[in-house]
Amino acid sequence: MEFGLNYAPTHYNASIVNVAREAERVGFECLGVPEHSHMPLATDFPLAAETPMGYKSMFDPFVSLAAAAAVTENIKVITSLALIPQRDTIHTAKEVSTLDQISNGRVVLGIGAGWNYEEMEAHGVDPSTRFRLMREKVEAMKVLWTSEVAEYHGRHVDLPPTWQWPKPVQDPHPPIILGGAGPTVLNRVVNYCDGWMPAVAMTFNENLRNRFTPVEEFPDEAKKLRRLAEEQGKPMPQIQCSTAVLDRIPLGQLEELGVTRLMMGREDFLAKVQDEDVPSVMERMREDLDKLIS
Repeated sequence: MEFGLNYAPTHYNASIVNVAREAERVGFECLGVPEHSHMPLATDFPLAAETPMGYKSMFDPFVSLAAAAAVTENIKVITSLALIPQRDTIHTAKEVSTLDQISNGRVVLGIGAGWNYEEMEAHGVDPSTRFRLMREKVEAMKVLWTSEVAEYHGRHVDLPPTWQWPKPVQDPHPPIILGGAGPTVLNRVVNYCDGWMPAVAMTFNENLRNRFTPVEEFPDEAKKLRRLAEEQGKPMPQIQCSTAVLDRIPLGQLEELGVTRLMMGREDFLAKVQDEDVPSVMERMREDLDKLIS
């Protein structure tokens, strides 16, 4: 089991550079950052009466993680999550492979289809096509990462014979972990990803269905993921989720279910942390983690 930290850098909280240095110093295995390009005023935010400022001011994930990678040596850098349907396929493939080069093979590509229809539509994406679009973009990026001459022809993505370097350091490419919930997410994980990043809801109502996995259902979903992988002759996908699940599911049971990484972070105080407080906050979070897993 590995233990990482999620952090959402903005214009008003601590520098991602300082957070990355201190997260590595106290022993976190990875650092994850989220993505939202913008928040249209019409956004129907699912978790609060209005859209929080942190969602309106998220830094670009790849620029942020490049800065984090440049000042660290060992900590992995994770997108949690890159919103693939609303990203350009060719640019994203190059950003991922460039970051993997800069970090010397420390990238984990967390991806999602997105939930904010207004955000997608501003990027020219029809929300009804986002899952098919995500799959085709991932498949095309894999070809760009692994082929000297890349070519891909799908319903939504068409890539003529193409050269693109650099290739990723990791062979064949950085692991791809899909975030999401719902009746078909596990099939997507097994079909074209390397892992699952469920958003496990500790308090659930049906308005959150297909956006979050109720904690009571998570064990059965993890077992189903294992069965699906075995049926297709594939290794068990990685599972990455929040340390919040430790309130309801013991660490040993999570390991038996196949959970490979737990992530701390996104707490209110972390969203507001300032540079001068980062060392003490990181030490406190590491102490809190050690208590949770002891």
